[in-house]
Amino acid sequence: MRVLKGPVGIGISLWLAAMAALHFYYTIGGYPEPLKLASLHLMLAVPPVFLLFPARPASPAHRPSALDWVLAVLAFLPSLYIYLDPNRVYDRSPYIDPLTATELVLGTLMTLLVLEAVRRSLSVVLSILVGVVILYMFICEMLPGVWYYRDLPYGQVVDILYLMTGSGLYGQLTGISATIVATFLIFGAFLQASGMGNLFMNVGTFLAGRYSGGPAKVVVVESGLFGMTSGSSVANVVVTGAVTIPEMKRMGFPAAMAGGIEAAASVGGLIMPPMMGAAAFVMAEVISVPYIDIVAAAAIGAVLYYLGVFASVHFMARKLGIKALPKEEIATFRDVLKDIHFLIPLIVLIWLMSQRYSPYYSAFWATVAVFATSWLRAHTRMGWRKVFDAFVDAGSTICMIAVAVAAAGIITAGLTNTGLLLAFSGIIKTLAGDSLLLLVLLVALSCLFLGMGVPTTPAYIITAAIGAPLIAESGTASLIAIHLFVLYFAVMADATPPVAAASYAAAAIAKANPLATGAWAFRMAAGGFITGIAFIYEPALTLDGTVYEIVTATLAVSAGIVLISLAYVGYSSRPLPIWLRLILFAAGVACALWHTAPELLRGIVGYAIVAGLLFLPKAEDRPAPVTQN
Repeated sequence: MRVLKGPVGIGISLWLAAMAALHFYYTIGGYPEPLKLASLHLMLAVPPVFLLFPARPASPAHRPSALDWVLAVLAFLPSLYIYLDPNRVYDRSPYIDPLTATELVLGTLMTLLVLEAVRRSLSVVLSILVGVVILYMFICEMLPGVWYYRDLPYGQVVDILYLMTGSGLYGQLTGISATIVATFLIFGAFLQASGMGNLFMNVGTFLAGRYSGGPAKVVVVESGLFGMTSGSSVANVVVTGAVTIPEMKRMGFPAAMAGGIEAAASVGGLIMPPMMGAAAFVMAEVISVPYIDIVAAAAIGAVLYYLGVFASVHFMARKLGIKALPKEEIATFRDVLKDIHFLIPLIVLIWLMSQRYSPYYSAFWATVAVFATSWLRAHTRMGWRKVFDAFVDAGSTICMIAVAVAAAGIITAGLTNTGLLLAFSGIIKTLAGDSLLLLVLLVALSCLFLGMGVPTTPAYIITAAIGAPLIAESGTASLIAIHLFVLYFAVMADATPPVAAASYAAAAIAKANPLATGAWAFRMAAGGFITGIAFIYEPALTLDGTVYEIVTATLAVSAGIVLISLAYVGYSSRPLPIWLRLILFAAGVACALWHTAPELLRGIVGYAIVAGLLFLPKAEDRPAPVTQN
């Protein structure tokens, strides 16, 4: 992203801040009707993308080019047309009333500009995927078998993407981006601008810094806490990794491993309540479940995920012989108390949502609470400049989410209006047969495949549309559990090689091989894959059960995750032979996913094995050799 200065930088900053402030005002002052809101959202969010993100590496780095200005102006016009006359869209009949020449031009222009905005700001892969779906709409009548669909004239394709109110560029997904997602992004930006990161860092070092592998354990705690406020795995890596990755390397972790630990810890921020990233807000609207219910259902899963990362770090630190942080670098309880007042906004948010207020109303007052509580201590007070910077940061993030969701809207409109969605579903169902496990694995693989280079939110939206109804037909799991399963694999894709955005960002900071960093992140995040699948078989993990069922299911899955961590690290109190590691891996999978066996039995047996390994006679007091990547 460009760093713009001078009059241009000031002008764009004012635009972004005003856009975020307008969205913030709507949360309490009332939203316009849906089509006007969606068109206004894209009208304000898409143009800045062309000014902030260069078209190619050779483009000017510190100023927009003439072409960028032209594209920014053009991106403003299609949404302005709908905003000024929404009744034209409401009163017409899709497929029947022909589009005017102006609408054909504007619809084509907006579609192409969203493709380019996605390519610049997010992902070439996502831009290509959108292009493939659009191409399919033009050639579907030429294809055989399940790929066939009737001829779609050019005007109908533009109609589907541009003027249909239920889907496409201005459909439900864009409305979600303009309401709940935008409001929570503003809340997160205020938390970061207020200096809450200091609280997270101090809590991390206070809780974990005094134990073996201290720097890496601090990463796990800090990234999980920071991820609650950022909503982006790459942002988590960039902000926390700039400090923690060099520290891990200094304490003895290989570069690729340090980057992998940071990436695995950072992607977990998107599944950590109470703020779980844009995809979770979309989930709440798609399945018509209050967001606070999703937060509650996701809580145990998030703990299990970070237990897996923490266990992996612990055993790896023992393997490498890495000790705790130096005493002078560990925060004291007094240090933690200096910023403890920032818990108040989180308490306000959770309390309001628990009282069934809307998520955006809750986030509005939680944001006000951030500003108010910042004035309780002199070193955290938010003056006008910090408030302005928070709105600017929120505005830039809103722009990126808006184009991602618009791209997802194009894909879902193309899939649903051509029947391709049913074709994909039919292929997966045919391959799976009557096996629920095979169906779950195929949907998980689809999500990981889509998530390679595609941001989490569109990856979740597309896979949920294809795979979630198939799993729901089995009647095995609730809608929340099924969609959490899809969300987990969409999130895990950010740490899964060969294309893993969070791992690549961590590799750049660590100065390590991106593929090696991604491989370490994949291993460290193994608990997320297990937990995601366990949602389907263990409803108690989403708090759907008695206290006994919840406790025993958590015990069983956590035992499995720890055993799997031991298996791939290959060290407890001494190196473990390969045959034992294979047995531990199988035992871990059985403890976590063998749902026909009693949960209590699985948990007791799993932790008995862990205890036995931890009390093996210790190896010689020297670190085991580890390949430097």
